This record gives sequence, C-alpha cells and structure tokens, in this order.
Amino acid sequence: MSRTTSEVDLTVLRRNLEAVLMVVDQPVSAYELARAFGTDVETVTRVLRETAREYTEQGRGFDLREVAEGWRFYTRPECAEAVEHFLRDGHEVRLTQAALETLAVVAYRQPVSRGKVSAIRGVNCDGVMRTLVLRGLIEEAGQDPESGAILYRTTSYFLERLGLRSLDELPDLAPFLPDDIEGLDDTGEQATR
Repeated sequence: MSRTTSEVDLTVLRRNLEAVLMVVDQPVSAYELARAFGTDVETVTRVLRETAREYTEQGRGFDLREVAEGWRFYTRPECAEAVEHFLRDGHEVRLTQAALETLAVVAYRQPVSRGKVSAIRGVNCDGVMRTLVLRGLIEEAGQDPESGAILYRTTSYFLERLGLRSLDELPDLAPFLPDDIEGLDDTGEQATR
C-alpha cells in the first residue's frame, strides 16, 4: 500500500519538526515553524499535537509540550529523578572544554546572564548553561533590572567540587589576561571610546 503525496509530506514535516525541536533551547511558536517549512500554522499545530499525543500514549521518557511561547521537548516529570541522578551522581562525566570555559565566565563574572556569557565566549552558550544548571554547578540568581535577563551564579556544590570555602579563593586571573585588557569590551573586541 503506497502513501499519498500529502501523507509523505506530513511524514517529512513531522520528521523535520522533531529535528528542529530537538536542538532548540527555547520554545518555538507554530508560526515560526510553519514559516520555516513553508506550510500553514494549522497543519503544523495539528502535526505537533498528534506527535505529542503519540509520545504520551507510547510512554516515552520525553514530552512534546505546547507552552505559552511555543513548542518544546521536556523530560517527563516521572523521569526527572533518573535524569537528575544521571547528571549529578550516577554518571561521573568530565566537563567539556566549552563547559569549563562557560563555568569560568560565570564564576568570575557572576551574577551574569546567558547572553553576556555568550558574548564573552563568542559562541552561543545556552545548551552548556542548561547542562551546568542540571549538574548543579550554577543556578539562577534573579533578573537583570535593565534587560530582564535571568542571571546565573555558581552554587555551593561548585565550591564543594573545587574544594573552595568561598569565591574569594578562586585564583587571580590577572597573570593570564592580555596586557591591554582594559581596552576590551565584553566580547573581547577593542572598545571604541
């Protein structure tokens, strides 16, 4: 039995929607997804709702949810403990170079927003920041009063893992910085005066 063109198109659309939603770090609206794939919002919404229903019926460990801002994958609440155990204790994994660099920026610049960390590192750090939060090394520390961005700081677990009593015991960075650091902005570029 062969499938019709519209069935094939919906299968491809579903596959593409899953692929995109797997890599985003913020919910994505049905409108944005429809625009990206050249289809209408109603079709995208229908496919996403059907997909979410199937995941629930199959008892998957993840959930496709429609939240106020759009669609995104989430861990099912009943799996949260297993994920936390894996990320914290059950699976001792070394931090990647990107995670170490991101953690250093947070440690030395806290409280700091994800956007500021990304600007300093020169790459998007959203996924790495989420991993560091899940591992208990950083946590939310309020909002920036000017931009409304969520600010992050290191945790007591971070201090414990590094064997420090306080942040005052972090090594001085001055010997490792370029001589003309005062002339650089937060992105590492020469500031204009």
